[in-house]
Amino acid sequence: MARKPNSMYRYITQHANTRREYMGGVPMSRIQQYESGERTGTFEVSLTLVAEERCQIRHTAMESARISATRYLEKKSGKGGFHIKFRIFPHHVLRENKQATGAGADRVSQGMRQAFGKPVGTAARVESGQALITVRVNARNIIDARDALRKSAFKFPTPCTIRVDQGADVVEKALTGAKIGGAKS
Repeated sequence: MARKPNSMYRYITQHANTRREYMGGVPMSRIQQYESGERTGTFEVSLTLVAEERCQIRHTAMESARISATRYLEKKSGKGGFHIKFRIFPHHVLRENKQATGAGADRVSQGMRQAFGKPVGTAARVESGQALITVRVNARNIIDARDALRKSAFKFPTPCTIRVDQGADVVEKALTGAKIGGAKS
């Protein structure tokens, strides 16, 4: 059976189902790592991707965002030039009442009888203003970190903004230098 579109799971409509011990066969999360890059290094700037709306983010979208941001930063600044950390975890178990389709399906399906559904994946429930991803970089890689967060924001079902947590003066200087044709001020 094909995976259903994200539009079915984007909005929070029911109470959370997080008790995996009562559910049989919850699929494993696709997320491989929650932190990448140089974990112990000291960095001048910290940027955070923030959700603007309340929604659910599936584990596959989270892994896709992690891969795109990490690969972009590794290509631009090297493996030791950044630290990226995911700030959300997919606790909520998504359920689906699978229906048989095609010839003879009426003899197989039970319709809405006991339609609690089987676990098909996991998702993170995100509130408005919640931090999703944090990237720490040095001053020379600010533009690359911003672009990596922008690329990963495309993978999420909510509009996102980039917030500067640390080094706002360095970021402002780098961005004004980038807008004036690369001239440093």
